[in-house]
Amino acid sequence: MSRNIVIFDTTLRDGEQSPGASMNLAEKLEVAQALVDLKVDVIEAGFPIASPGDFEAVQAIARSVKGAAVCGLARCNDKDIDRAAEAVKDADDPRIHVFLATSAIHREFKLKMDKDEIIRRAVAGVERAKGYTSNIEFSPEDAARTESDFLCKVVEAAITAGATTVNIPDTVGYATPTHMGGVIRDLVNRVPNIDKAVISVHCHNDLGLAVANSLAAVENGAGQIECTINGIGERAGNCSLEEITMALKTRSDYYGHTTRVDTTRLVPTSRLVSSVTGLEVQRNKAIVGRNAFAHESGIHQDGMLKNPTTYEIMRPEDVGFHKTDLVMGKHSGRAALADRARALGYHLEGEKLQEVFDAFKKLADKKKEVYDSDIAALIDKRVSSADDQWKLVRYELKLEGEGIPSATVTLSKGDEEQTDTFFGGDGPLDALFRVIEKITGSQVVVRDYRVHSVSQGKDAQGESTIELEYQNRIYRGRGVSTDTVEASTLAFLNAVNRISLTSGEPTEAVYRDTV
Repeated sequence: MSRNIVIFDTTLRDGEQSPGASMNLAEKLEVAQALVDLKVDVIEAGFPIASPGDFEAVQAIARSVKGAAVCGLARCNDKDIDRAAEAVKDADDPRIHVFLATSAIHREFKLKMDKDEIIRRAVAGVERAKGYTSNIEFSPEDAARTESDFLCKVVEAAITAGATTVNIPDTVGYATPTHMGGVIRDLVNRVPNIDKAVISVHCHNDLGLAVANSLAAVENGAGQIECTINGIGERAGNCSLEEITMALKTRSDYYGHTTRVDTTRLVPTSRLVSSVTGLEVQRNKAIVGRNAFAHESGIHQDGMLKNPTTYEIMRPEDVGFHKTDLVMGKHSGRAALADRARALGYHLEGEKLQEVFDAFKKLADKKKEVYDSDIAALIDKRVSSADDQWKLVRYELKLEGEGIPSATVTLSKGDEEQTDTFFGGDGPLDALFRVIEKITGSQVVVRDYRVHSVSQGKDAQGESTIELEYQNRIYRGRGVSTDTVEASTLAFLNAVNRISLTSGEPTEAVYRDTV
């Protein structure tokens, strides 16, 4: 029987747990709106108890998002649940997602609880959450490694307490498709009240099987899949939203199920998430990679010319790729820019539109041809810098006697400007980075640094991404400019600003105690 599979997106929660992938509030709101446009059913907006910033982001998304349920994560304790309820209460369809580990290894070494205590805590957590909203999800963390008899008891008790969705996480990516299918089949056959709740799965990709395991779960009765854009998340990541939705769509002849997802928004959403997190999509990534619809083999090219279906099982247009990229120039107006931005997955209006339009005009004066990727870079630059405390005013590089570099930088913070100079270093960029450290008072270590073109041609914009280590945490920054030195300076400053914004918040250990 054909079913609509609920797509539960956790990019803003589990996806953000990718080391260095933290997003600021403006970026989270941008991604949340893109997920609404993509037509996901549920947006897990964050873990409200984890930090004041996470609470603020979940609350802001709950108040602004229309068209999808907004979910907050909570452990099975009163403080977590109350905080999550406060964060999502203004959503049109608020959901609270409570979780508690159930596997033997977690019971013994992490929780120090026996089976009876686990069930009591799970029931109490669901019942408390039920006092705030009727939309309750319960997850027995590490379910894939939990004994079948005990898992069935926990799930039955959670549903009796009021859970409307029971999520079965493969928290460490241990399962195989046959294994995962068997877990879901056992629940369907052995839990007497299983028809009162939707069965969900949350698969991690440690063995590269997250999508396959999720599909096996659907075959055996699961009605919700938890996933992330580009498959980002803890360690090797999560089930990839674009892969799971296109697998169900392309092989509808086999699975016979549908989703609400507008697949033509997959590529724009993928690019947006890649941009704001700094996590690049590999060229050969299924569905959204640059090579996903590229053909170099002569045999393949010949077949494609005769009939595209000889070597393509999907059309590029079905996932959001465009055959032409060049669409804008210096004579284009605000309306055309706003329309193109919408096609790329962004929403621009009012001051936002004017700010990007002004930057677009300046870029169009420098470049003969402006590409979609250039426009996306301009918009992403605005989003990533929205909450910046320090802003670049100007910089100057010189080579002193014997080729020793010196860098003079002026930064602004509020209405004040500060200027300083650094002499020496391992080169011009090192001198620029060091003078920014002097002005901002940050002491960091550069762990990764990359520059690449965001479009084509010799006048293409350069995108710089940089990873800084500060107090054993990784912060990623991004900068875009036609001047690669400026792009690198902006990337360094962007990362430093992220450090300032998150100082005083809990370490990543708080986030990692999750499904």
